[in-house]
Amino acid sequence: MIRVKRVYEPPAKEDGWRVLVDRLWPRGLTKEKARVDTWLKEIAPSDALRKKFHQEKLEWPEFEKAYRAELKKKEAELKTLKDMEKERGTVTLLFGAKDPEHNQAVVLVSLLKRSRSKSASARRRQAG
Repeated sequence: MIRVKRVYEPPAKEDGWRVLVDRLWPRGLTKEKARVDTWLKEIAPSDALRKKFHQEKLEWPEFEKAYRAELKKKEAELKTLKDMEKERGTVTLLFGAKDPEHNQAVVLVSLLKRSRSKSASARRRQAG
């Protein structure tokens, strides 16, 4: 199971393996308080895309589309997240943004869930 949580929220047992998916370390947060198990900054949006979005030069749909395009070139990092989920069971993607609905972790979860359902459909077709 892959979940999403703001890194500033207190860690919980249900979080499982905690993965920070931001390019920058969250301001004012110590490593001890964040309890991040893995920092996968390579999967975060590029600096240019991140800056455009934060400076409000991109609306959410454009950001999401551009980030999904960047993720097509990050197969190894996506595989790392999928492998973590297989090994750990529950993986929580941590983000620092204030908006819980418009951030890169939301895009990642959506992409991973869609990928998982496509894989399951392909296996059913092969078995049938």
